[in-house]
Amino acid sequence: MIDETFLTTEEVLEYLQVNLRTVYRLIKAGRIPAIRVGRQWRFRRADLDAWLDGQRRGARVPVPSTAPTRLDGAGRRVLVVDDEESIRELLTKTLAMAEYETQSVPDGRAGLDLLRREAWDLLIADLRMPEMDGLSLIREARRLHPRLPVIIVTGYSTESTAIQAANLGVVGYLVKPFRIPHILGAVARALGEQD
Repeated sequence: MIDETFLTTEEVLEYLQVNLRTVYRLIKAGRIPAIRVGRQWRFRRADLDAWLDGQRRGARVPVPSTAPTRLDGAGRRVLVVDDEESIRELLTKTLAMAEYETQSVPDGRAGLDLLRREAWDLLIADLRMPEMDGLSLIREARRLHPRLPVIIVTGYSTESTAIQAANLGVVGYLVKPFRIPHILGAVARALGEQD
């Protein structure tokens, strides 16, 4: 039996744990399954679950043709630095689906090089990486761009690293494994898009 439960926009905000701006961004980009009912949007829970599952697997899930295919305005630039290819890929695909311009690199030195050469709106860095760890990268990033928002992702969270991250002014701290709504919510908050 198909689940015919429909959610309102407000219910989707709670269900996906993202803000209104992110939901509208995803609808306008044709990335999230939504149905237009008059002046409002409705979301079938089964469609959202299939979409979320497809995003986790990296598959493209068909979206209703009523959604526009492009997003107004340019995306913000996010640099992802993580030595795990699967995490880089998950973050890059997730952020691209929300129309952020994203680039990823496998180590802190490559990340630092990009921070020196290009302007970024957000840095997402793993804590444990070979050669240059995430905290060292963040310290160097702070010297270059003192106001750059930073989110840490880690599979090895300790109280000590959380305190060090807080002392460096990190605005988000995600512990692996994390879900897509957590990623999008943390990015929206870091960029001041969260209501």
